Parts: sequence; C-alpha cells; structure tokens
Amino acid sequence: MNLSELSSALEPINLRSCLITQNDRMLFEHYRNSSIPAEIAKINSCTKSILSALICIAMDLEIIPGPHTKVTEFFPQLLADSDPRKREITLEHLLTMTSGIDWTEFGGQKSFPRMTRSDDWVDFVLKQPMEGSPGTRMEYSSGVSQLLSAILVQRSGMSTARFAEEHLFSPLGIVDYKWEADPQGIHTGGYGLRLRPADMLSFGQLYLQQGRWGQRHLISSTRVIRSVQPSILVSSPNSCFYGWHWWTESVSSEMNEAIASSSSSNSFDYYYARGYAGQFIYNIPSLDIVVVLTDDKRKKDRHPSNVFRELIAPLLLRNLK
Repeated sequence: MNLSELSSALEPINLRSCLITQNDRMLFEHYRNSSIPAEIAKINSCTKSILSALICIAMDLEIIPGPHTKVTEFFPQLLADSDPRKREITLEHLLTMTSGIDWTEFGGQKSFPRMTRSDDWVDFVLKQPMEGSPGTRMEYSSGVSQLLSAILVQRSGMSTARFAEEHLFSPLGIVDYKWEADPQGIHTGGYGLRLRPADMLSFGQLYLQQGRWGQRHLISSTRVIRSVQPSILVSSPNSCFYGWHWWTESVSSEMNEAIASSSSSNSFDYYYARGYAGQFIYNIPSLDIVVVLTDDKRKKDRHPSNVFRELIAPLLLRNLK
C-alpha cells in the first residue's frame, strides 16, 4: 500500500502524530517533533474505549456479570428512587449510553462540568432525573462512564488503573501512563488517561486481533466483536452508530468529493475511539489497518479537516483499486 501522498497532505494540518499499520507492520509514521514518541499525552474520550475493554475483561473473568444485569445490583439506592425507570437500567445501557438519564455533556445544562465540580461524581450521576426509557436513545455521557469505572472498582476490589495494569497495560507493554481520578479516588471513566501514540496503536491492534496478544487472549473474541458492533443510531456530524463505548461508521467512494475522486466504488466499515481535540484510534478490520491520530492544538488553531475521512480514507480507497 502506497501512502507516499499522505505526508504532503498532512503538512498544513500539523498533527502531533499520525501512525498507520497494516498487518501489524508500520506503513506510515509521523510525529511533529522527535520528542513526541516518548511523551504521554491526554487521549481524552478515547479513555472510554479503554474502559470498555476493562469491562469486557471483567465480564470474561466473571468479576462483573453479563451486560443485561440491572445496575441496581451495584447501586441499590436506585431501588428507592421515585422514578421506576432507573430500576430498568442495565450494564449494556451504560455501555451504549442509552441509560435514559437526562444529560447534556457540555451544551445546555452542562452536565459534565457540573459533575466534575460536585463532591461525589457517582452520586451526582445517579441523582440526575430520567429523560426517557432505557434503551431508546443514545445521550453522550461521561457520567455513565464514571458509573462503569465505579462498578469495576466495586467488583474487582482494586482501582480501575490497577486493574488495567494487571489485565491490559502490562501485557501490551504499557508502562508509562497517568490517569485522573474523582474525589473518591475512582479513576475517570470518560476521559483523563494519558498514553503515548504507540500505546494507543497497540490497543487498536489488540482489538483488530479480536483480543489476542501474542499467545494470550486478553479479551475474549466474543466480547471484542460484541463491543464494536453497531448498537444504536446516533445523529452526529456524520450519521453513525455507537457500540460499547466505541463509534462505528462506513466510508465509500460515493460519500464526498474527496473520496469520489478516487474513481473507486469500494467501501469499508470501521470502528473507532474518539477523543476531544483530535485523538483517534481507527480500526478497519477488512484491511487489517489501525490508524492513530493525536493533536494538541487549541480549537481555534486546529485545522477544520476531518483527517481520516477526508485525507486518509480516500487514499486507502485508491489503494483498493
């Protein structure tokens, strides 16, 4: 696969890093400067997909029960809530962000910043009113991610970070990281993890290999496949789906002018972890490709392009001809 055009296309965007592998072989590697490969940096909401992996591992180990388990098993105080719909929320509803809890992450009621200013984040989320019935609508929420992190702590008897070290980070060779925590010491489920770009790449490769790393299955293939399956339609800038804290989309040569110029009718499905300010891990199973993008510029300084869909995807499609 020839990606020689990519360097010039990325030059005006000035990304922090761009890594692309195929069949676990590096095809393209770009860093803004030579110090970046060794530096950990915020991956923002890509943390959610890491948390999803930890929940899957805990389910495999039977530390956490299956996805259809009611969350009242972990938060019995919900049994006394005046809204009976809270008693119907399951682990899968949390993973797909379809809990029905009334939440506006940043706009409107600004649920996320209000949570982070509270003394007890988990209690704050549990006390929010219901907006609808569980399972009917996806509402992006770092609050439900915090509930999942708290459940992992409750059932594993260790911190989320410690669980990650034992069951995910150490096997992947991730030794340098930082992870923020709430006032109760529960590591942030929705953001707050810092990793190197190469560590993000390893995590993506693990999922591309359906949970296998070397001779071990760190996550069962059944859980990996289920977690990245489209679960609910989301109205975002592009019509896409959401899985278990993963986004899923398709791209084809008919979707926009940049891709149409490839003169190819090919298409592919992909799933990805997405973090604020340009942090991404894209997996394209049909091509055995992982793409990692990171950035660190302020919003007003960031290039408006959707780098993957407008630059990388058309190039991949041209190579499929």
